[in-house]
Amino acid sequence: MRTFVLQSQAGQLLHNKFVVVLGGSVQRSMYKDLVLLLQRDQYLTVPQLKSKGEFSFEQDVLVEGGQLGPMTNGTEYREVRQYRSDHHLLRFYFLTRIYSPYMESILEDLRQGLKPDVLVISSCLWDITRYGMECLGQYKENLHKFFGQIRTIVHGDCLILWALTMPLGKKIKGGFLLPELSHLAPTLRHDIIEANFYGGRLAEAYGLDVLDLHFHFRFSLQHRMPDGVHWDALAHRRISSLLLRHAADAWGVDLDGPPLPASSGLRTPSFMYSGYT
Repeated sequence: MRTFVLQSQAGQLLHNKFVVVLGGSVQRSMYKDLVLLLQRDQYLTVPQLKSKGEFSFEQDVLVEGGQLGPMTNGTEYREVRQYRSDHHLLRFYFLTRIYSPYMESILEDLRQGLKPDVLVISSCLWDITRYGMECLGQYKENLHKFFGQIRTIVHGDCLILWALTMPLGKKIKGGFLLPELSHLAPTLRHDIIEANFYGGRLAEAYGLDVLDLHFHFRFSLQHRMPDGVHWDALAHRRISSLLLRHAADAWGVDLDGPPLPASSGLRTPSFMYSGYT
């Protein structure tokens, strides 16, 4: 069995599937790697990993926010991206909080529009650092609010994956942690373990799948970027492979077996949905 999923396998597994990724900058790179993998067997470049809010990435489009609006490091930053081909549809929403008025607008998008087949969600670092002294308690309450709604919005066959936050470095650099929040840095890598434990157990209680990326990458710290938060291209290809193999297992597909027949019975959504074009 190959460790990394190939373009041909990814394209076949996600044929006529709609994938939505919700999260921060790490999840944006997850989305980007999936977009790239659906087109060719190459890795993201460092500039691609570092870029945010660009008008287009590998034939995707910036739908909202990013360079269409204020390019900030604040909690009001928005970025919605979408990639569409004849047989694949991927969308990304940038989050700074797991439940908020903005999340309610995203949920309304999902309620009114095309229903995703795969929903990948992760939200933690912003939640427990940018929203005041009681942010951890608020984070736990917001998880209940989000998990309590999401199952009622997507169709019953949707694979919902709650991705746990990856290991942080001892020192956090760059734009994520503002100078006035630098006192949080020494304990943040331990705080996310508590938050991961609570979020993972709660997601399971609500019937969601959990992908423990903290566990998977605990011995792969050489692939973490110098800022202590982000990860390199090999790490992101491994994440894509973990996501896709999890989906394959859920759908009873052997990724390493013979190709699926054209009449495999996969649900065929209409990608002509007019909400985002």
